[in-house]
Amino acid sequence: MQPKHPSESLTTLTDLVLPSETNPLNNLFGGELLARMDRAASIAARRHSRRITVTASVNHVAFNRSIPLGSVVTIEAKISRSFKSSMEIFLDVWIEDRESGSKTKANEAIYTFVAVDETGRPVEVPPVIPETDLEQERFDAALRRKQLSLVLAGKMKPAEATELKALFI
Repeated sequence: MQPKHPSESLTTLTDLVLPSETNPLNNLFGGELLARMDRAASIAARRHSRRITVTASVNHVAFNRSIPLGSVVTIEAKISRSFKSSMEIFLDVWIEDRESGSKTKANEAIYTFVAVDETGRPVEVPPVIPETDLEQERFDAALRRKQLSLVLAGKMKPAEATELKALFI
Protein backbone atom coordinates (compact mmCIF):
# COMPACT_ATOMS: atom_id res chain seq x y z
CA MET A 1 0.00 0.00 0.00
CA GLN A 2 1.40 3.40 -1.02
CA PRO A 3 2.37 5.58 2.00
CA LYS A 4 0.87 9.07 2.25
CA HIS A 5 1.94 12.35 3.78
CA PRO A 6 -0.20 14.02 6.47
CA SER A 7 -0.66 17.02 4.17
CA GLU A 8 -2.69 14.82 1.80
CA SER A 9 -5.37 14.44 4.47
CA LEU A 10 -5.42 18.08 5.59
CA THR A 11 -8.97 19.23 6.15
CA THR A 12 -9.84 22.82 7.04
CA LEU A 13 -13.36 23.73 8.17
CA THR A 14 -14.19 27.38 8.83
CA ASP A 15 -17.50 28.53 10.25
CA LEU A 16 -19.15 31.26 12.27
CA VAL A 17 -20.47 30.82 15.83
CA LEU A 18 -24.21 31.56 15.76
CA PRO A 19 -26.54 32.34 18.71
CA SER A 20 -28.24 28.91 18.61
CA GLU A 21 -24.84 27.24 19.15
CA THR A 22 -23.93 29.07 22.35
CA ASN A 23 -24.37 28.52 26.08
CA PRO A 24 -25.74 31.11 28.57
CA LEU A 25 -22.30 32.79 28.61
CA ASN A 26 -22.55 33.33 24.82
CA ASN A 27 -19.71 30.89 24.11
CA LEU A 28 -19.80 27.96 21.70
CA PHE A 29 -21.19 24.79 23.29
CA GLY A 30 -18.45 22.21 23.86
CA GLY A 31 -20.64 19.56 22.24
CA GLU A 32 -21.05 21.71 19.14
CA LEU A 33 -17.27 22.03 18.86
CA LEU A 34 -16.89 18.26 19.34
CA ALA A 35 -19.34 17.63 16.48
CA ARG A 36 -17.45 20.03 14.20
CA MET A 37 -14.16 18.36 15.08
CA ASP A 38 -15.67 14.92 14.45
CA ARG A 39 -16.74 16.00 10.95
CA ALA A 40 -13.30 17.43 10.15
CA ALA A 41 -11.56 14.30 11.47
CA SER A 42 -13.91 12.10 9.44
CA ILE A 43 -13.03 13.93 6.23
CA ALA A 44 -9.28 13.74 6.98
CA ALA A 45 -9.55 10.00 7.69
CA ARG A 46 -11.49 9.41 4.50
CA ARG A 47 -8.96 11.41 2.47
CA HIS A 48 -6.16 9.28 3.87
CA SER A 49 -7.84 5.89 3.53
CA ARG A 50 -10.22 6.52 0.63
CA ARG A 51 -12.65 4.28 2.51
CA ILE A 52 -15.69 4.64 4.74
CA THR A 53 -14.47 5.72 8.18
CA VAL A 54 -16.04 5.60 11.63
CA THR A 55 -15.13 7.28 14.89
CA ALA A 56 -13.40 4.78 17.20
CA SER A 57 -12.52 7.14 20.04
CA VAL A 58 -12.01 10.69 21.15
CA ASN A 59 -8.64 10.32 22.84
CA HIS A 60 -8.04 13.85 24.00
CA VAL A 61 -9.83 17.19 23.99
CA ALA A 62 -8.47 20.39 25.48
CA PHE A 63 -10.93 23.25 25.83
CA ASN A 64 -8.24 25.84 26.53
CA ARG A 65 -10.14 28.95 25.43
CA SER A 66 -13.82 29.69 25.14
CA ILE A 67 -15.08 30.60 21.69
CA PRO A 68 -17.40 33.63 21.81
CA LEU A 69 -20.56 34.25 19.81
CA GLY A 70 -19.74 35.69 16.40
CA SER A 71 -16.25 34.20 16.27
CA VAL A 72 -14.84 32.76 13.09
CA VAL A 73 -13.63 29.26 14.02
CA THR A 74 -11.23 27.24 11.89
CA ILE A 75 -10.60 23.56 12.54
CA GLU A 76 -7.56 21.96 10.92
CA ALA A 77 -7.43 18.16 10.94
CA LYS A 78 -4.84 15.78 9.55
CA ILE A 79 -3.63 12.27 10.06
CA SER A 80 -0.79 12.02 12.56
CA ARG A 81 -0.27 8.25 12.23
CA SER A 82 -1.97 5.17 10.88
CA PHE A 83 -1.88 1.64 12.19
CA LYS A 84 -3.39 -1.47 10.58
CA SER A 85 -6.94 -0.14 10.06
CA SER A 86 -6.99 2.81 12.46
CA MET A 87 -5.86 6.38 12.00
CA GLU A 88 -5.05 8.98 14.62
CA ILE A 89 -6.18 12.45 13.62
CA PHE A 90 -4.81 15.55 15.34
CA LEU A 91 -7.04 18.62 15.31
CA ASP A 92 -6.13 22.25 15.97
CA VAL A 93 -8.90 24.77 16.60
CA TRP A 94 -8.23 28.43 15.82
CA ILE A 95 -10.26 31.57 16.45
CA GLU A 96 -9.84 34.65 14.33
CA ASP A 97 -9.64 38.10 15.87
CA ARG A 98 -12.54 40.12 14.47
CA GLU A 99 -10.51 43.28 13.95
CA SER A 100 -6.95 42.21 13.12
CA GLY A 101 -7.73 38.88 11.47
CA SER A 102 -4.92 37.20 13.42
CA LYS A 103 -5.54 33.60 14.47
CA THR A 104 -5.08 32.21 17.98
CA LYS A 105 -5.06 28.54 18.85
CA ALA A 106 -8.03 27.95 21.12
CA ASN A 107 -8.30 24.17 21.46
CA GLU A 108 -6.97 20.87 20.23
CA ALA A 109 -8.09 17.27 20.08
CA ILE A 110 -7.02 13.80 19.03
CA TYR A 111 -9.53 11.42 17.48
CA THR A 112 -9.12 7.85 16.26
CA PHE A 113 -10.99 6.61 13.21
CA VAL A 114 -11.17 3.16 11.65
CA ALA A 115 -11.55 2.47 7.94
CA VAL A 116 -14.22 -0.11 7.14
CA ASP A 117 -15.68 -1.85 4.11
CA GLU A 118 -19.35 -1.75 3.09
CA THR A 119 -20.18 -4.43 5.70
CA GLY A 120 -18.48 -2.53 8.54
CA ARG A 121 -15.40 -4.77 8.74
CA PRO A 122 -12.06 -2.98 9.34
CA VAL A 123 -9.79 -2.65 6.30
CA GLU A 124 -6.11 -1.82 5.98
CA VAL A 125 -5.05 1.80 5.55
CA PRO A 126 -1.89 3.35 4.05
CA PRO A 127 1.07 4.17 6.30
CA VAL A 128 1.96 7.79 7.07
CA ILE A 129 5.25 9.48 6.25
CA PRO A 130 5.69 12.73 8.23
CA GLU A 131 7.24 15.69 6.42
CA THR A 132 7.64 18.40 9.06
CA ASP A 133 9.11 18.43 12.57
CA LEU A 134 5.64 18.86 14.07
CA GLU A 135 4.27 15.98 11.99
CA GLN A 136 7.19 13.78 13.15
CA GLU A 137 6.58 14.75 16.78
CA ARG A 138 2.89 13.87 16.50
CA PHE A 139 3.70 10.66 14.59
CA ASP A 140 6.09 9.47 17.32
CA ALA A 141 3.71 10.40 20.14
CA ALA A 142 0.85 8.52 18.44
CA LEU A 143 2.55 5.17 19.05
CA ARG A 144 3.00 6.00 22.75
CA ARG A 145 -0.67 6.98 23.00
CA LYS A 146 -1.72 3.75 21.27
CA GLN A 147 0.42 1.63 23.56
CA LEU A 148 -0.95 3.41 26.63
CA SER A 149 -4.49 2.84 25.43
CA LEU A 150 -3.82 -0.86 24.83
CA VAL A 151 -2.20 -1.28 28.26
CA LEU A 152 -5.12 0.44 30.00
CA ALA A 153 -7.61 -1.73 28.08
CA GLY A 154 -5.73 -4.87 29.11
CA LYS A 155 -4.88 -5.69 25.49
CA MET A 156 -1.11 -5.23 25.92
CA LYS A 157 1.17 -6.14 28.80
CA PRO A 158 3.01 -3.13 30.23
CA ALA A 159 6.34 -4.89 29.59
CA GLU A 160 5.50 -4.99 25.86
CA ALA A 161 4.89 -1.23 25.64
CA THR A 162 8.41 -0.46 24.47
CA GLU A 163 7.75 3.16 23.48
CA LEU A 164 6.23 3.92 26.88
CA LYS A 165 9.05 2.18 28.74
CA ALA A 166 11.58 4.26 26.81
CA LEU A 167 10.12 7.40 28.40
CA PHE A 168 11.01 6.16 31.89
CA ILE A 169 14.33 4.43 31.33
